[in-house]
Amino acid sequence: MEFLHTMVRVSDLGQSLEFYTQKLGLVEMRRTEHEAGRFTLVFLAAPGDAGRAKDTHSPLLELTYNWDAETYSGGRNFGHLAFAVDDIYATCDRLMKAGVTINRPPRDGRMAFVRSPDAISIELLQKGEAKARQEPWASMENVGAW
Repeated sequence: MEFLHTMVRVSDLGQSLEFYTQKLGLVEMRRTEHEAGRFTLVFLAAPGDAGRAKDTHSPLLELTYNWDAETYSGGRNFGHLAFAVDDIYATCDRLMKAGVTINRPPRDGRMAFVRSPDAISIELLQKGEAKARQEPWASMENVGAW
């Protein structure tokens, strides 16, 4: 068995792509438009997985955009996506400067949570050992749900 992809439905493809590619840093691998079914699929990979994903089509995040308006709620019920990052503090700082709320700051130098525009929880984990505790992160409180 091998992991292929995780699918999340998005209500605004442009807004979601901006979040996942411009802010989070994922790479678009392929996109398909399905006129008859009235939906678009966009497959994204973490930069460190892009080479493998190009050859094996995994691991990927599949964004499903239905052309007809639908309301999605309960993103927290989905669970969460998780990505390993080289520097948890630098990643959170970059996201915060881009307007992303850090719902669970990396107080421990190891883990943080943010949310996508569609309320999907995204866990960020420090690669390797946790970083030493650092301000302002160590003193930051949780914000909202994660």
